[in-house]
Parts: sequence; C-alpha cells; structure tokens
Amino acid sequence: MTAAPLSIVHSESSCGWGGQEIRVLEEASGMLERGHRVSLLCPRQARIFEEASRRGVPAVALPIARKNLVGLFAMRDWLARARCDVLNSHSSTDSWLAALALVGLRPRPALVRTRHISTAIPDNLATRWLYQSATRHIVTTGERLRLQLIRDNRYRPESIDSVPTGIDLGRYAPADRAQAKVRLGLDPAQACIGIVATLRSWKGHRFLLEAFAALKQPDARLLIVGDGPMREQLQQQVAQLGLAQRVMMPGNQAEVTPWLQALDVFALPSYANEGVPQALMQAMAAGVPVISTPVGSIEELVRHGETGLMVPPRDADALRAEIEHLLAEPALGQRLAQAALALVRKRYSRERMLERMEAIFLRLAATPAAGGVIERGANS
Repeated sequence: MTAAPLSIVHSESSCGWGGQEIRVLEEASGMLERGHRVSLLCPRQARIFEEASRRGVPAVALPIARKNLVGLFAMRDWLARARCDVLNSHSSTDSWLAALALVGLRPRPALVRTRHISTAIPDNLATRWLYQSATRHIVTTGERLRLQLIRDNRYRPESIDSVPTGIDLGRYAPADRAQAKVRLGLDPAQACIGIVATLRSWKGHRFLLEAFAALKQPDARLLIVGDGPMREQLQQQVAQLGLAQRVMMPGNQAEVTPWLQALDVFALPSYANEGVPQALMQAMAAGVPVISTPVGSIEELVRHGETGLMVPPRDADALRAEIEHLLAEPALGQRLAQAALALVRKRYSRERMLERMEAIFLRLAATPAAGGVIERGANS
C-alpha cells in the first residue's frame, strides 16, 4: 500500500455463519495486513464476534441484530465518536441502520454496501434511496449479481463493482487423494462425493442425498461437512434412505482442506441465494472436479464441460447422472479439475480481492460526495 492508511469499518448484523461472514473477516484481516485501521461492528451473540477476536480483527459489540431505534442510536453514537473513512455494510439490517445513522453526521464516511447473494431487492422508493443515495458505492460478489441490480432495479452501472471473494491459494491446494482419505479414516478404494456448506435449505443437500441414494456405486461415501438449521431434517432423510453407514456428517470443521482433498467429486446443488460460493472455489483450488447449478453467479466459476459440470436446480436425477459420469470417467474429472484450478489461480486469489477492494475504498475516501466534501477520519 502506497497511500495513507484508511480507517475502515465493517458492519455485519447477521448472527449466522457461512461464506458471507467468512469473507467479511478475510477482507478485514487483509486490510489490517495492508496497514489500514479496521473495526467490525456486529451483535455480541453473533459467531462472527468470537471469530473476529481469533483472527485478530478488532470487533465492537453493538445491538444491531434487528432494525430498531436501540440499534440505530448505538450505531450513530459509535460512528460519531470513532470517525472513519469508509463504512462497509454487509446485510440488510446493518445497511439500513448504517444509512440512517449517517444522516446529518459530519464528517460522514463513504458507505459501501456489499451484496453477497442473489436474492431480489425490493423495487421501491425507500430501497432506492438506500442503494442509490445513502450508499456511495455497491459491491457485488459476482458479475451476474451486478447485472441483476442494473437490469431489475435500474441502478446506475457506474455505482456498482463486482469483486468476487478471493481465497488463500496456499491454504487450498491439491494433494494425494488416497492419502487424504486415509488421514480421515476412509477407505482409499471407496469413491467419496462431498459438499462443504452451511446446512441451509437452498444449498440443496436433500437433492444430493436423493441423488446419492440412487447411485450405481453402492460402496461410495458421501461427506456432508458443515452445520446449520437443516441438520436434523437431513439426519432424518439419511435414516429414511437407509444411508446411515455411507454418509458422514462431521459438522463444522476449523480446517476443511483435508476434507476437500479426499473427495473424488464435489457437489453444490444450490437452488437460490448464491453469489460466487467460496466452497466451490476452495474445491476447485484443491483439484477436485465439481458439479453445481446455474444459480446466482456460479456460472462465472463453473463453465459446463470446461471447469465443471452443471445440472438444473432441484433435479436429483440429473445430479446423480453427472456424479456417475465423473466417477466412470476419471480422465474427464482430471481435465475439468485442471482447468478449474487454472481459473481460480488467475481470477479468485485473496490478494486480487484485497487489491480491488482497497482501490475502491481509496477512491471513495479521496472523492467528494455529491453535495459536500468528504473529510478524512480524525484518526486517519
């Protein structure tokens, strides 16, 4: 970094845990490494509050899990005292609280809204004020999400940038698959299909289980790594399908790389709410052939027949057929995996994400907002 350090604040009202929260922390820690001052505003009960301290990201607990006056006044009071150059919001609740808290505040930081998912944004005057007046800039995690806002909400193209999440390519890397299986206590002769994702309905786990139950390879194993609100329902489905001896559900793992490296096929059959999923990038970086669906910005990563295979959402039979296709043709899987690895290395590194976000923050902090001059934070 050559410019003067910025004072950057991230806000995250979500109490859940998944790719979005992980990106917030990766970006925050990366900006700290680059010499900027960074803080995270979040609810005390949110997992991201605890994870931030483990990663060395300064976190401030505020009551912002809900849209109410308590959260609004708490955020406004903190922002008035702390002074910052950029405020980057990440969920609906904290974005609204941040936008309202900044009304009339001087000096006023540049508000950046990051959109991580493809859920439609309401097309009304209030939401348009939030995204096109209160917010200085919008960042999406995929180009298709950017185009969606331009097409469906008629937002100004120049007010939006697509900055895909980047991953640590030193952490996620190919390894000997048989040895990886042995380290996890798996039979290296058995094919392993897997998914690493929060157990949410739209991730499509139930369709993966249906597909797995119908596979022609009766000795294959399915690894469902992650935890979440669908755990009990998925465990019931495993029992109903008679798959208890063939499905592993180890829950959340602090390090998912060993699990990815053990897979012969990675499947993410999502049917909604996706940007560019980190788990897909991680699997591709680990040299695993992938199968997914054309949802959100996934097609920016998975090009059918080139960097992976695509199936229609909610189609267990099509998913089964493509899993069998990859298991029957290892050479195809190897070719797809090599092309996917090259793509991830070229476009989806952590450094590339940090460079692009830093450039946006520096530009906004140095550029006057309409109707007034942005003052640099007092501690900049």
